[in-house]
This record gives sequence, C-alpha cells and structure tokens, in this order.
Amino acid sequence: MKTTLLPSILLGAALSCSSYAFADTNKEEWQNTVLSESTIKKVQEKKNDYKKCIGEQMQKPSYLEIDSRKATDEIIKLCEPALSKMRDVYLAEKVPSVIADRHLRQIRIQITRNVLESLMFAQATQKAGKP
Repeated sequence: MKTTLLPSILLGAALSCSSYAFADTNKEEWQNTVLSESTIKKVQEKKNDYKKCIGEQMQKPSYLEIDSRKATDEIIKLCEPALSKMRDVYLAEKVPSVIADRHLRQIRIQITRNVLESLMFAQATQKAGKP
C-alpha cells in the first residue's frame, strides 16, 4: 500500500511546485494595459519626430547619387538618436527593455523598408528620365 501512495504524493508535490513557479512568472510578465494615455501620446510624438527626421534626410538630393542601400543605411543611422528618445519614454514607464527594443526594432525595420523602396523608386525614375 505504501508504494501506491508514494507516486500520488510525488505527483501532488510536483503539481504544487509547478503551479507556484507558474504564478511567479505571471507576476513578472508585463501587461500592455499599464501604459497611460499620456505615455502612448509621448511615444507617438517620438515616433512622429523619427519619421520627420527620416523625411528631412530623404529630401537631400545627394542620396539619389549613391547606392540606395548605402543611402538608406546612412539615413537610418542619422535618425537613430530620434528613435532612442522613444526608448527613453518606454524605460521611464518601467516597460521592460526587451519589449521596448522589440517595438523599436519593428519600427526601424518598417521605416528602413519604406526608405529603401522610396529611394530605389526615385533613382529609377531619375535614370528613366535621362536620355
């Protein structure tokens, strides 16, 4: 009888420990509802500042004369300080850096694709217009 009771006790102990460990990880998990409306507004303002920087850089005609990939890389690097201000807003609101960095990476990739596409189109249009 003792041998059949032992697996039940071990199973019960394992389940209680695993639920305790699971509860601890849920407490540390960040919930997206924590951000206030003012914080979201600040993040949007910083994102708009980043896009404005990108737009201003793209207006420079010198970027049409070099390879579009190199020009895109230079534009993104020049505007990186504007994007890092968004990270500062996130960190001030106690958003985990992993979450903040993931969102910034997503924005950076999306903007990089848009810039590259725009520069390639502008360069192709410029070349097509030349005899």
